Amino acid sequence: MLTCRFRSLVVAAFAGGAFLWLAPGQGWAQREEVVKAGRPTYEQYCAVCHGPTGKGDGGAATLLTVKPADLTQLSKKNNGVFPFWEVYRVIDGREEVKGHGTREMPIWGAEFRLQAGSGSPVTESHVRGRILELVHYLESIQEQ
Repeated sequence: MLTCRFRSLVVAAFAGGAFLWLAPGQGWAQREEVVKAGRPTYEQYCAVCHGPTGKGDGGAATLLTVKPADLTQLSKKNNGVFPFWEVYRVIDGREEVKGHGTREMPIWGAEFRLQAGSGSPVTESHVRGRILELVHYLESIQEQ
């Protein structure tokens, strides 16, 4: 079916672009642009719990039964490697947040899909792009 083939091509192209941003010396300006685009998304959707700098000290943190994660320590807790795809899946909602018991963290992938409207391949690419911007931003705030 043409629609499935088109969707596969869009997803493959998007994923390939994401890997280029990760490659040393490749696409540095583009990566910085993506990181910059991810900051307002972080501020709008994440900072209320995780805090303006990602330390887990947002205004709503005191209302939660489990303290929000310090997002600046993800690499440190993963032997110095940023867990890119795990973070992606947590934001998208496909992976449970360990230690939360019931999921208190909103499933932003579902929210982004709802905001975008239809389930077309272009809409899915837009949603993936927003999540990727957010993940790249989180990668940029890692402490050593």
